[in-house]
Amino acid sequence: MGTPEILLEGIRFGESPRWHNGQLWFSDWGAHQVIALHEDGRHEVAAVVDSFPMCIDFLPDGRLLVVDSAHRRLLRQERGGSLAAHADLSQVSQKPWNDIVVDGRGSAYVNTIGFDFPGGAYAPGLIVLVTPEGDVRPVADDLAFPNGMALTPDGGTLIVAESYANRLTAYDIGGDGSLGDRRVWAATPGDHPDGICLDSEGAAWYADVANQHCVRVREGGEVLATVDLDRGAFACALSRGDDPRLFVVGQMWGGPETQQPSGRVVAFPAPAPGAGRP
Repeated sequence: MGTPEILLEGIRFGESPRWHNGQLWFSDWGAHQVIALHEDGRHEVAAVVDSFPMCIDFLPDGRLLVVDSAHRRLLRQERGGSLAAHADLSQVSQKPWNDIVVDGRGSAYVNTIGFDFPGGAYAPGLIVLVTPEGDVRPVADDLAFPNGMALTPDGGTLIVAESYANRLTAYDIGGDGSLGDRRVWAATPGDHPDGICLDSEGAAWYADVANQHCVRVREGGEVLATVDLDRGAFACALSRGDDPRLFVVGQMWGGPETQQPSGRVVAFPAPAPGAGRP
């Protein structure tokens, strides 16, 4: 798919890219910032949260949600830019909280990896459902390092990357937001999928840190395309509309306290635009 276009460099630890209102938003975990990036390279800091990780997504009305993992809670950015408590995640787990995806009703799925990383002894993770009112309840468990999540366009399926199990796992979504009929959506042998996104042709892209690439797969595991980077690929997002692009956030991986900023956002031409959520 060609040489990527470099849109932004000097990021300390980039993650959680989201296409929203015609621009790319992502988190710089190292700088504790949420950044809005225009396709021409202009960018601005949209929020500051002293946390790590701090994945993001948007409510249907456009307000930003931020996973404040350090304080085991979800934050909501109000219209004026202030941050308010949206939900208390500590009642379910004190372990690090990770990715988030919001459905069309304003409920959020949030996952925790289930153990301290790096350095902690492995334990399975879980997914909770956070209602618009801030109520929190577990809806899936026994996940091997749950990472990126996405919802299909019809809102009927949640797909989650299990990084330690080398697979994308799918669940049917019930009318109350519950998850059932767990199954392997795509095995990713040799890869540890991190951030993911879906496209309008029903395929999924996943990023892989160790293998420094992003891979496009169909349900069932057929590999459709691969793009290579010169550093770890942590997460990806697709633009919408004509001339779609795949945005990848990557950096050299040296642990959470990487000294030299090596993060960058790059863009590749994509065969199909983004679909579903985020």
